[in-house]
Amino acid sequence: MTAASPAPLPTDWRRWVLGARPRTLPAAVAPVLVGTAAAATTGLTAWVFLCALGTALFVQVATNYANDYSDGRRGTDDPGARVGPPRLVGNGLATPGEVKRAMLLAFGLTALCGLPLVIWVDPWLALVGVAAIAAGWFYTGGPNPYGYAGLGEVFVFVFFGLVATVGSFYVQALTITWLPVVAGVAMGCLATALLVVNNLRDIPGDTQAGKRTLAVRLGDRRTRILYVVLLVVPFVLLPVVAGAGGRPLAALAFVALVLARAPVVRVLSGARGRGLIVVLAETGRVQLVYGVLMAAGLLVTL
Repeated sequence: MTAASPAPLPTDWRRWVLGARPRTLPAAVAPVLVGTAAAATTGLTAWVFLCALGTALFVQVATNYANDYSDGRRGTDDPGARVGPPRLVGNGLATPGEVKRAMLLAFGLTALCGLPLVIWVDPWLALVGVAAIAAGWFYTGGPNPYGYAGLGEVFVFVFFGLVATVGSFYVQALTITWLPVVAGVAMGCLATALLVVNNLRDIPGDTQAGKRTLAVRLGDRRTRILYVVLLVVPFVLLPVVAGAGGRPLAALAFVALVLARAPVVRVLSGARGRGLIVVLAETGRVQLVYGVLMAAGLLVTL
């Protein structure tokens, strides 16, 4: 019996969905849900939430397209050297020019979603938006991309953890307290775990391409340890959020611990290549379930 041939890659509109990397989108949604829910006692405004969510989603998509464009131009997404999902430029699904236009459109939608917050909430938010867009581009773009220097995890932790969570709280409450900061650390760890397992999978190809990601610098064993730490810390912080924060139902997020077991076991068991693609999807589910349940608990004060 011959092995089934791989499914053909999409060449229609579905290629843009593939390029947006849907498995990474929980990193944008979850912190906005948590930050907004943490501000529930101050009263919530629907349009503010929608603008914050749209900004986070589009900057994530734009960053993914920017990464695809820059890596494709540099030739570091050679399908013969990497194991991960197909890339638009690397796999010839779109030209660099097409991906660049998609990136600019997504960054434009990021600014469009954030503009009402700048006008009607706080003009200083424009600086945060510009910083997020610049960070998304220079992750793999420009002459000295910081993602190639092992600093990508810092970007993810800051912007998809602290900034997204605390920012979503601030646009509702117009103040900052310790609660969204602690919650932001938890969400940042989960978002960073997604990047760490992605870079763990790509260590062989990135090493060959000269990309000095944090995983390449740390090596296989220490990167696996880092991944486990990043998945454990959010659960360690839950009692702080639930207890000291006066929101005991936030402890509902402990349910996500059940989902966290499988990816942790896979990583510690030495999963490689395509086995880590499964871990990436599982990690995204952990982050989304953790964020949704924490947000649900934060909405209720006892």
